[in-house]
Amino acid sequence: MKQFKKIGLLLAAFMLGIFSVWAQKPIKTLVVTGQNNHNWPVSHIAIQKILENSGLFQVDLAISPQKGEDMSAFTPDFSAYQLVVLDYNGDPWPEKTNQAFVEYVKKGGGVVIYHAANNSFPNWKEYNEICALGGWEGRDEKSGPYAYWENNQLKKDMTAGPGGSHGSQREYVLTTRSQGHPVLKGLPEQWMHAQDELYDRMRGPANIGTLMYTAFALKDKGGSGREEPLVFTVDYGKARIFHLMLGHAGETLENNPAMQCTGFQVLLLRGSEWAATGKVTQKVPADFPTATKISYRKDYK
Repeated sequence: MKQFKKIGLLLAAFMLGIFSVWAQKPIKTLVVTGQNNHNWPVSHIAIQKILENSGLFQVDLAISPQKGEDMSAFTPDFSAYQLVVLDYNGDPWPEKTNQAFVEYVKKGGGVVIYHAANNSFPNWKEYNEICALGGWEGRDEKSGPYAYWENNQLKKDMTAGPGGSHGSQREYVLTTRSQGHPVLKGLPEQWMHAQDELYDRMRGPANIGTLMYTAFALKDKGGSGREEPLVFTVDYGKARIFHLMLGHAGETLENNPAMQCTGFQVLLLRGSEWAATGKVTQKVPADFPTATKISYRKDYK
């Protein structure tokens, strides 16, 4: 009897070990990059470092041909991944790639829209719905309403005008507009972000799910004079989409304050885990910024 009990205990320990390894298997992630009006050689490496240094993600890169080159062979296999992070703003993808991406999203794939990726593809209806808001590239009232926070609610404004602008780069405070979402659990209601662009006058379908953070675009800095939505989820069928407008890439990995900001990195990590799995297992770190103090992780971990 003792021998059988010992075998049972060994078998249970073995199964527990197998389960632990399975449970900790990194989230298979694809970062799409290669063209951008921003410094993508810096941004995609920073994103990869942040994700992989957490131990939660295994990252592959899909790097497009350079602007103006033949894109016909750019056909990433989105279906092989739990998460797709978009760091791309450039030439149109092949129609085959467009269809594969939309299929991946409609089947419930996890997506992170990072910064200028929301500038891409102004005439691609499904992509603009996946982003909810975008800017530049000829966007105007035909693209959808402006969306901003006013009188304690999200306002959708069909006033005519171009979509997408930002004032001078600066430090600014982000303010939460939601409660209860897994990405937000334990995070402060306000925190100070490092020097960054503050996107404003963005417009599009505006199918925002949970509006997480806004920031005020100061007129005297060239901004809209409104509370602008900068971090939110997108309501698009079964998909989990996390849209993060923060994180303008610096000149180098060493001089990259917006992406070295602890707040940016933590939001990228929590939003990515949620988009991939529907859960957030990460604890709020002790070095998360406060309403008056910026925090940096200059080594991206």
